[in-house]
Amino acid sequence: MKKTLLIFGLFVSSLGFAQQEVKLDVANALVIRSLELSYENYISAENSFGVSALFNLAKQDVDFRYNENTMITPFFRHYFTSEAQWNFFGEGFLGINSGKAEVEVNGNTQLQKYTDGALGVAIGTKYISDGGLVIDVYAGVGRNLFGTDSPILVPRVGVNVGWRF
Repeated sequence: MKKTLLIFGLFVSSLGFAQQEVKLDVANALVIRSLELSYENYISAENSFGVSALFNLAKQDVDFRYNENTMITPFFRHYFTSEAQWNFFGEGFLGINSGKAEVEVNGNTQLQKYTDGALGVAIGTKYISDGGLVIDVYAGVGRNLFGTDSPILVPRVGVNVGWRF
C-alpha cells in the first residue's frame, strides 16, 4: 500500500509542473526535405524528456540527404540554465532508425535496408518567449549499436520552432 501511494504521489507531482512543447524542425523541412516533429514534457525546471519522429521525404538518389528514412528518437534533456529566456542544455538520446545503406556485395555497390538503434548525445540552446513561442537549436551524434550494414554514425541536428502550453 505504501509503495502504491508513493508511486501515485510521484506521478501526480510530475504532472503538477507539466509544461509541454510541440515543435517542428524547420531546418530539416527547408534544407533536406525531411519532416521532424517533436514533443517535450518537463519533469522539473531543469529536466525534460521527449520524443522526436523523423520522416525523410527526399528520394534515395539525391546528393545531400540523411541515410535514415525514418527515425524515432526518445530523449532526455538537462537544462544548465532555467531562469533566462535562452537556456543551454545537454541531451542523451536513443534513436531507432531505418533506411537504406550502400553495401558492397561481390564487388558491386548495392542499397540494402537496415534497422538499428543509436545511442548518442547532443547539445543545444532554447529560446522561450513569454507568449509560449519556443525555438531550439541543437547538434549531436549517435552511434548505431547493432547492425553491420547500417551507417556507423547517426546525426541529430535541428532548428525547432514550436509552442509551449
